[in-house]
Order: sequence, then C-alpha cells, then structure tokens
Amino acid sequence: LPQGRFAHAIDEKVGSTFNIYLPISKNPVSEQAKAPEAPPNGRVIVMDDEEMIRNMLRTLLGRFGYDVVVASEGGEAVDAYKKASLSANPFDDVILDLTVRDGMGDREAIEQLLEFDPEVKAIVSSGYSTDPIKSAYQDYGFKGVVSKPYGTEELLNTLREVIPEIKA
Repeated sequence: LPQGRFAHAIDEKVGSTFNIYLPISKNPVSEQAKAPEAPPNGRVIVMDDEEMIRNMLRTLLGRFGYDVVVASEGGEAVDAYKKASLSANPFDDVILDLTVRDGMGDREAIEQLLEFDPEVKAIVSSGYSTDPIKSAYQDYGFKGVVSKPYGTEELLNTLREVIPEIKA
C-alpha cells in the first residue's frame, strides 16, 4: 500500500490490531514548526495569605506568559523583591493582598518596598470594598487595584496599565 494510507484492521474476539503507515518527510523540520519557548510577559510576585489564591494566580498568570513567584505574607514578598532587584532578574510588578491574617500586610509591605525602590510597581488586591486603600490606592504608593474575586480581563488589564512596556 502507498505510504500514508490505512493498511488494514483485524477484528478478533480478543481485540483489534491496526497498522497505520505514515509518510516520512525528507525535509528538515523548519524553525517555524518547532514550538518556541514563549518569553514571559513580565515577572510578578503575588502576596496573598490564601494558598488557593496564590496557586490560582500563579497558574492564571503563567498561562499568559508571566513568570510568577508567590509569597504568603508581606515580609516574604519584600525579601523576595529585594533579592530579585539585586539580581539580573528583578520583578516587574508586585500584587499585594490588602488583609493578611498572620504576618505583614500590604500597608507595611508597600512602605518597605517604596523605601527600597521608590519606582516599585505594586497593585493592591482585596475583596473588601470599603477599605480606603482601594479608593485612594495612589495615595499609598500603589499603581493599580484589583478586586476579589478576580476577573481575568480585569487582572490582565491592570497589569497592562501598571507595566505598559510589557505586552500582556
């Protein structure tokens, strides 16, 4: 049989056997055919005391090409930001949860981040609609705000606004 055609199938009581013949290409695989490793759209640290939210954001933003590091409280986020800033791989953005049960919350974290890097690009995240930080986030040093529960478009649009030089 010519290559590329279905050869035959045998149906017996114990199962089926299929033989499929595929053509062999003599042409080398082009560079376009290889799946390139997509460069990240940015490096983001997410600080939230809820593990489920950290994991969800890591997965969600990872699907859109972001390199995501997570922290469970502000002190951990500040330390990671400082360490990365002194390396060749700094963070482009920080997403800080407004309310943290155990550990440093966003207010103290943003103060320390701004002291270390006055140009830090931070987004405040909260499910509390009445907190004054959400309505006047710029007064506290934040560049954007996102509300829980997260909407993918809202989150991506906020990241695009805060770090416009990176295409999301």
